[in-house]
Amino acid sequence: MTRYLCASLLLAAALLCGCATNPATKHDPRDPFERINRATFKFNDAVDRHVAKPIAQTYRKVTPHFVQTGVSNFMDNLTYPIVLVNDLLQVKFKATLNDTGRLLLNTTLGLGGLLDPASDAGLAKNDEDFGQTLGRWGVRPGPYLMLPILGPSDIRDGIGKYADRYATPYDYANDWRVRWGFWALDALDTRARLLDTEQVMSGVYDRYAFIRNAYLQRREYLVKDGNVPEEPVDEDKMLEESEDR
Repeated sequence: MTRYLCASLLLAAALLCGCATNPATKHDPRDPFERINRATFKFNDAVDRHVAKPIAQTYRKVTPHFVQTGVSNFMDNLTYPIVLVNDLLQVKFKATLNDTGRLLLNTTLGLGGLLDPASDAGLAKNDEDFGQTLGRWGVRPGPYLMLPILGPSDIRDGIGKYADRYATPYDYANDWRVRWGFWALDALDTRARLLDTEQVMSGVYDRYAFIRNAYLQRREYLVKDGNVPEEPVDEDKMLEESEDR
């Protein structure tokens, strides 16, 4: 789950770069638990700065690039049953066929997922999870949540993350050390991928609000498969905001 949450946040941050550079002037109704969420965000940020980021930087420095690529491919393939199951739950039959082929090809010719021949064969990588499935069938996201360690979420996606565990192969391992080992490897790979994108956050005044808005907009984009209507531009409001800066 960590992989898909971080990937969503990464893509959203890239799309929203330059936005939300000033703190919010009024309360966001999507975030009724903002005070608690901000405290959790502060905790997560401290853990990242003092633990996760240094480990990821060391991993990036000492590990050959081809090994890093192989680990990323392997973890993507290992957690890909989540995508396949949610394709079916959303009645996306074309995507189901695509992702079945992708999983089989990478698991066999791709040596257990270390390689990615499916992409070369034109089988696109999709991003589906149970939070998106609930959203597709009309379940509202509910209040925004900043979860300890796991990061940004909401009520719907929190339920979705728990449900997606049943489609995660390593969660069925009898040995808890195997389960936690794969979870740690997934988290390490995800954090290492994000090292190259940290400049996106430079110049952002309120990092908490930026991440919240990025996450919620990205999740809406995914639930609606990109069919999000553009909001009309209020030129007067934009002029007022630019004068206030």
